[in-house]
Amino acid sequence: MSYRPLTEKEINLLVSQGCISEGWKEISVHKDFTTTNIINTRFEGKIKLGVISRTISDVEGITRKCGIYNSYIRNCEISDNVCISNVKNLANYSVGDHVLIENVGSLVTDSETTFGNGIEVDSLNEGGGRGLPIFDKLTSQVAYMAVLYRHDKEFTSRLMDMIGEYTNSKRSSMGRIDSYASIRDTLIIRDVSIGSYTVISGSSLLENGTIVSCKDAQTFIGEGVIARKFIILSGSVVDGNALIEKTFVGQGVKIGKQFSSENSLFFANSEAFHGEGCSIFAGPYTVSHHKSTLLIACLFSFYNAGSGTNQSNHMYKLGPVHQGILERGSKTGSFAYLLLPCRIGSYSVVMGKHYTNFDSSDFPFSYITEEKGKSELTPAMNIFTVGTRRDSEKWSLRDRRKDPEKLDLIHFDLYNPYIVGKILNGIGILNELADKTPKTQDFINHKGINIHRLLLKTSRKYYEMALKSYLGNEIIKRLGKIDIITSAHDLRERLRAGGTDGIDRWVDVCGMFAPASKIETIINDVRSGKIGSIKGLTERLKEVYQNYEQYSWEWCSDLINRHTGMSFDDITTDKIIEILEDWKLNRVKLNNMILKDAEKDFDESTRLGFGIDGNSDIRDKDFHAVRGEYHENKFIIGLQKETAAIEKTADMVISFLKKLT
Repeated sequence: MSYRPLTEKEINLLVSQGCISEGWKEISVHKDFTTTNIINTRFEGKIKLGVISRTISDVEGITRKCGIYNSYIRNCEISDNVCISNVKNLANYSVGDHVLIENVGSLVTDSETTFGNGIEVDSLNEGGGRGLPIFDKLTSQVAYMAVLYRHDKEFTSRLMDMIGEYTNSKRSSMGRIDSYASIRDTLIIRDVSIGSYTVISGSSLLENGTIVSCKDAQTFIGEGVIARKFIILSGSVVDGNALIEKTFVGQGVKIGKQFSSENSLFFANSEAFHGEGCSIFAGPYTVSHHKSTLLIACLFSFYNAGSGTNQSNHMYKLGPVHQGILERGSKTGSFAYLLLPCRIGSYSVVMGKHYTNFDSSDFPFSYITEEKGKSELTPAMNIFTVGTRRDSEKWSLRDRRKDPEKLDLIHFDLYNPYIVGKILNGIGILNELADKTPKTQDFINHKGINIHRLLLKTSRKYYEMALKSYLGNEIIKRLGKIDIITSAHDLRERLRAGGTDGIDRWVDVCGMFAPASKIETIINDVRSGKIGSIKGLTERLKEVYQNYEQYSWEWCSDLINRHTGMSFDDITTDKIIEILEDWKLNRVKLNNMILKDAEKDFDESTRLGFGIDGNSDIRDKDFHAVRGEYHENKFIIGLQKETAAIEKTADMVISFLKKLT
């Protein structure tokens, strides 16, 4: 862009319009610059001005004439068609085109800064030792590896160096307000990089941070917000007097209603309202909505916090040094309390107050309850509940990320190699406990938590139902269109895995399921310097993410081999038919159990409080008017249709395979 000095005529016009400068010669302007809409403004230092002549609309659609009015500008580069009005102090900023800045107290870059990049957040452990320098390309996977893999000092050191290099690339003494940003009615913004299409309205204080935004995923910072040392990514909303400090806010996150956060990480689509988060690692879809909820020093993902949920991480000894792990899909009931350290298995529900430390990670889909002051585990009981099924369906539908670049890598499958691997562990442990426990003993204590002996076989049966459902479902997915299969050889070729990368143990890398061996390879490549940048690391993680279906089938294929004693090189058609018959039987049975659980929402006890001034007939009519009928419920109808489709598909495929036989 071509700039020139102000002419004497232009200087005189600006002066006549109430503008002041002690160094007019330090102001350079676009060749088509006009003075018309620059009024009552003081300029200091080096200034660049673009063409300021059109109109601009705010987020409410109100049109304003572009210009600079009643403001103080120091050391700024201002692009075309901006509206800057009633800004008491705008200093050391590069302002993009079509930016609106109105009624702002102070908007300054004080000195050289990295705009929140590199701020160390003590997530997961308040006592330190897991500090993570946040930055504006941080993903849940990179954060997980940086925070949780501290046992590997060489890897951690290399990764921190890579983060440091990226952070240094953001260092500048000049802030940025990118094009189409809107900043209104805000008191103080200091050392903040503001992305395009960002909307800041009514905030109190934003200091030392980066706000990433784009046209497809506009970021909103609203009324009363106080944010210090932060990163906020695209499509997020921070509003309602939220107070955040040393906090990372990922894509599509909502924080508001006076929520307070310190030393915490919130990744994609999380929501935090009313309560408090301190040193938490909130993986994707972590949700806390209640005033009395206090989350401390835990790893969560796909988590829902009940009202009054609380954790204790110090035990009155060496301070707040303890941490907890609540694996994917966990929930805590109202006023649930956990004494850290503890580890909760995936898709488990925690109810009551727990004063012992325990590990239930090998028992996914469990209920954890408090009975007479003791913690009890009921394995597998959450497999056939409405809540688990609805959650697994809604997460993918509630992805608010509109940014073309989605940073967090998220798999949504309810059953997958990681979860099914845990189910297999659970079956093995339950078998062992059933064999070793005398019938005179009512409870068994396993890793700090009690299990009722009479539930061992029942729980194992439910896990086996889920396992058989998984195996058949994966075969159906792998077969795809079956009409082009003409022989048993074709069938085996379709089902052959073609590789072994996915076999053995899997991990859940905060939203992404992956073979542990693939993650270890990436770690080795970071150690050796083969991966030498954050961009290189995220690309390698994305490769693993994109190969999920292949790796998953390799793992399932190996499991079928171990389960049946046959590989797909020599498996018989009859054996495949047997697996599919088991799939049909158990999927239908599980769906029917879920439907039975759903009936509880329509039974007699749920109608209490309806029909306040009438008889039982009025009560029922009022209930149905508000809640609807069981058979009209969308979830119920969808599950019934799914059951019919499973039966139809199973019958069709089995019939086809019998002809091959």
